[in-house]
Amino acid sequence: MTPKPAPFLLWILLLSATPRIGFGQDMERARATIATLCSPAFHGRGYVNGGDKIAARYLEGQFRQMGLRAFDSLYIQTFPLDINTFPGKVSLKIDKQKLPPGEAYIVNPVSQGGRGKGKIIHLDTLIFTREEARQRFMRSDLRRNVMVYEARHYANLTELPSEYLNKMHEAKALIELQKEKLTMSLSPAQISHPAFQMVKKDLDPAAKTATFRVDAKLIKGYPSQNVIGYVPGKKFPDQFVVISAHYDHLGRMGKEAAYFPGANDNASGTTLMLELARHYVLPENQPDYSIAFMAFGAEEAGLIGSRYYTEHPLFPLSQIKFMINLDLLGTGEEGMMVVNGTRLPEEFDRLTALNNQHNYLPKLQKRDNAPNSDHYFFTRKGVKAVFIYLMGGPKFYHDIYDRPETLPLTKFSEAFGLIRDFVSGME
Repeated sequence: MTPKPAPFLLWILLLSATPRIGFGQDMERARATIATLCSPAFHGRGYVNGGDKIAARYLEGQFRQMGLRAFDSLYIQTFPLDINTFPGKVSLKIDKQKLPPGEAYIVNPVSQGGRGKGKIIHLDTLIFTREEARQRFMRSDLRRNVMVYEARHYANLTELPSEYLNKMHEAKALIELQKEKLTMSLSPAQISHPAFQMVKKDLDPAAKTATFRVDAKLIKGYPSQNVIGYVPGKKFPDQFVVISAHYDHLGRMGKEAAYFPGANDNASGTTLMLELARHYVLPENQPDYSIAFMAFGAEEAGLIGSRYYTEHPLFPLSQIKFMINLDLLGTGEEGMMVVNGTRLPEEFDRLTALNNQHNYLPKLQKRDNAPNSDHYFFTRKGVKAVFIYLMGGPKFYHDIYDRPETLPLTKFSEAFGLIRDFVSGME
């Protein structure tokens, strides 16, 4: 929660008296940046209403304003992607109750467009164990029905011969029931009809009909972008430390229905990257190595922007001394995770020593590499890279509740201090 005015002012004064800890008086600016990136005008930084482009122009303006240099005079690196979008109307009614989008349901990211009404039927799970149930299922006419099934049973369906899955897809629409929460994602493709997701407890087992509408548009070769600038090093200008964060998120589900603000994921990491850039662009803080600040697009669509960069680098990847990728930096009362830290023990040990010296975070943990953020394709190309995220606090993720007002920014300044010290101390 956002601190009350008086304690917040006291906190600012205390931080400003402690120079080794990050922002001090700039926490207000950090919160303002996150609020801007998450505002409705940015449309969830996705692909409805050009939200990704609005965010990229904002970041380009920030880079230009603070004085970062551009490679080949351009901050923008464009790349194409295929993306399924929901730019028009989205609605779902169960019996006579119209459900609130984002709260009670989301559109499955692979959904095609369509509208209609159908009788709700539930998948008979006996088809996984009994032949007579399978035969009954294959004889049924599903074309006027809306098929409801539990997410955990979809994998079971894929283990049956393909005609069973194809049969289910004859239904007018599908509703997949999740166990606990709705988690939105993106897709580069569509299936053959409208599809939704609900939490199991929110659908009345006695519900009889579903009325639905989805306006979907599959865009081939959508032009998105990375935003990249740098600070030249005073000793080793041809060697780079890369500090990155993805600025994109999930966008809008329907023109007016719902949008996904993405405060923790990843307005927080983008904001920390901007604050590090503001620090190093000052003449008194000029680093020994050049630092490239890379705001990647289309991370949520499959690490597309960062992968494109590794295939079309603006300077040789061999000139990257180290990469720090920032994602999910909004709340850290339980400490920091260093992904790929197990493969880079020397760097992890130095981070740990700095953390212990200055008491920044409660603990640092390490884990093996994973294709879960924009560092991944750099490591595949032989670049030393880690992905850093903070742990603890609210668990809102890929939903409409990941908002600035739910983001405490606990240990945000301390994460800044630790990364600053690590980068500034590189030899």
